[in-house]
Amino acid sequence: MNGLRAVVYSIQRRLFPSLEEELGALSEKEQNFVRVVALVEVERFMAPYRWQWLGRKPEDRLPMAKAFIAKALWNFPTTRALLDYVGKCPSLRRLCGWESAGEIPSEATFSRAFAAFAQGQLPQKIHAAMIGHDVGPKLMGHCSRDATAIEAREKPVKKEPKPPAPAKKRGRPGKDEPPRVKEPTKLTVQLGRTLEENLADLRCVCDVGCKRNSQGYQESWIGYKLHLDCVDGDIPVSAILTSASVHDSQAAIPLAQSTSQLVRHLYDLMDAAYDAPEIRAFSMQLGHVPLIDHNPRGGEKREMAPAEKRRFAERSTSERVNSNLKDNFGGSFVRVRGATKVMCHLMFGLLALAAIQIFHLVG
Repeated sequence: MNGLRAVVYSIQRRLFPSLEEELGALSEKEQNFVRVVALVEVERFMAPYRWQWLGRKPEDRLPMAKAFIAKALWNFPTTRALLDYVGKCPSLRRLCGWESAGEIPSEATFSRAFAAFAQGQLPQKIHAAMIGHDVGPKLMGHCSRDATAIEAREKPVKKEPKPPAPAKKRGRPGKDEPPRVKEPTKLTVQLGRTLEENLADLRCVCDVGCKRNSQGYQESWIGYKLHLDCVDGDIPVSAILTSASVHDSQAAIPLAQSTSQLVRHLYDLMDAAYDAPEIRAFSMQLGHVPLIDHNPRGGEKREMAPAEKRRFAERSTSERVNSNLKDNFGGSFVRVRGATKVMCHLMFGLLALAAIQIFHLVG
């Protein structure tokens, strides 16, 4: 963390005074924008998006990448709202990299750039590099795992009906019959797979999801589900997007695999939706202590010990990150279609949110 503290000190004591001398006093959001851009170092990841000497030279996409970070920070619902604001705000326009309003590209150019960023997973790569560099060296106490509904403006894709299962004979198998083998569960299969194989097996199209809210009522939505791992300091470290109908537990093992590559932590905190022996076993295999709320499944609920209950209260980290993403970083304004673009939009918000929380943790 010493290197990160030096970066924070340099931004606060050197960069801000020089920028304010050039641009005038910066608002709080503009200061946050400068902090995020300085920490994530977007320019290091722009090589695939530069002109390759073929065809017409495109617009410089570095300022547009910074503008999409600004869109998340200012919580603009549309790209049009972003462009209108940038055109009227000289300080933000120049912080993005455009000297005059006439240099700002059109909305269609922004759309093409966003499609390229989504295809190349630009915000995901920047986020993973930042987490690995700034959070990875520090031992974290808790990793809170949860999922949240993401509403989308798409037509839900209908599931293909499953073929009818062959009729099973009742009773014990005969002497001449082979022993009946029980089909392995999805979680059991995930234990023997790599992260890439598990991610490829998760359904990721727009469909209908249902859940029971805190008041006990059934809710449904059309769209996706965002699964998050968050560590101390309300820092999101891993994210997976799936269809809305995918159960939370199906993303637990892939999330744990992804998080273990980036940070070190001691406790895995999960609610009753993740109460499965396979998830507990995998957490312990990684050297963690799983604290999972018991799911009685029609039986008697088993309470945690007082010490475990007190530590389990730290799981509110994931709930704060989910609400912060939706309320302040564009999570409620999904206007793009397709899982690739939806994930890109959400990751720009998570990237900005994580960078700000890292600054708060250091400062």
